[in-house]
Amino acid sequence: MQDRHLRPDEIELLLDGEEGFGVAPLRAHVRSCLSCQQELDSAHAFMLSLDALPDFAPSAGFADRVMSQVQVFEPWHAAATRTVTEWLPATRNARLAAGVGIAVGAGLVTAGATWVLARADMGLLLAQLGLERFREQVAAAGSDLLATVLGQPGLDAVRTSTPETAALLMGGFVAAAGIGVVGIRALATAARRSR
Repeated sequence: MQDRHLRPDEIELLLDGEEGFGVAPLRAHVRSCLSCQQELDSAHAFMLSLDALPDFAPSAGFADRVMSQVQVFEPWHAAATRTVTEWLPATRNARLAAGVGIAVGAGLVTAGATWVLARADMGLLLAQLGLERFREQVAAAGSDLLATVLGQPGLDAVRTSTPETAALLMGGFVAAAGIGVVGIRALATAARRSR
């Protein structure tokens, strides 16, 4: 013990007035070592000056301001519990009414789903009818568009032709329309350049 000075934790033991097996050699060392005695006196004076300082209290709302800037992780189950608690009515009667309403609603949804599943064939029939009606509307709109673009003779030619010929005619029409658009753009560009 004589060949080294006291560590900070050993000086702290002496400052705290600890008693025990290891403290007696520390006290003996301080009595024989001027450097450790000065270190202990300095630490003791520092502790007294800290004790003399006034106690400070944070201003009102300090904790709220600090915590508003801290990102706190909230587990999903805690968030769900808090949300459900916020939605719950405050009074017992209102909670009872809400519970009855939820139970009745859940029962109606269950009964409706059961009825729909039991009547799946009817639902499939209605869906097919709706799809057929949609197909008819699209065909009628396409027919009107072709009659407007190709005229009635062109529409009759498309209707009486095979699907391959109809596709060839439509491809030719699209190509001709594309060439027309490119030609008009070329004319417009040439007109701008000649000015």
